[in-house]
Amino acid sequence: MEPLASHIRPQSLKDFVGQGHLVGAGKPLNIAITQGHVFSFVLWGPPGVGKTTLAKIYARSLRAHLHELSAVSAGKDDIKKIIASSGEYAGATVLFLDEIHRFNKAQQDFLLPFVERGTIVLIGATTENPSFEVIPALLSRCRVFVLKELNEQEMARIIERTEIAMDDDAKAWLIRMANGDARQAITVLEIAH
Repeated sequence: MEPLASHIRPQSLKDFVGQGHLVGAGKPLNIAITQGHVFSFVLWGPPGVGKTTLAKIYARSLRAHLHELSAVSAGKDDIKKIIASSGEYAGATVLFLDEIHRFNKAQQDFLLPFVERGTIVLIGATTENPSFEVIPALLSRCRVFVLKELNEQEMARIIERTEIAMDDDAKAWLIRMANGDARQAITVLEIAH
């Protein structure tokens, strides 16, 4: 069964909640997504604020072939397979690399020429400061977007999307407990439900 967080994940910017400084009208990711600009970038922010969702929305807007890897378990062989298959698709090849800060220097160096040549469009996601965790040569080829913790109103909108009934006190408790992390709130709701 599909996890609730995945089931309610927004498919487009119109349903995305939060990060108005990046996805609001005239803001950088909104422009990139609506106008189809192709470039590599790193999403830096706390857990549960929309990094994966934004990567998927961006790739979908490009009609790109999206590959998702976690740097915790992926290695050079995984990257080689993606590179080898990149010519098989009509659109761009996007690599979403979650926890990019967990890729060591040699692995990041290996990625560099493919990002540089545009063979792949890299979207890295990290909770750590990329200035300290991503090698300068790779970072210089990517824009860095800083995501913020979700506020109480944004959390309430995301919780309402689950369509799980609860009273106002329970919702207020859940919002406080999750502390700006939508995934945590949704997971608690799913378990409780």
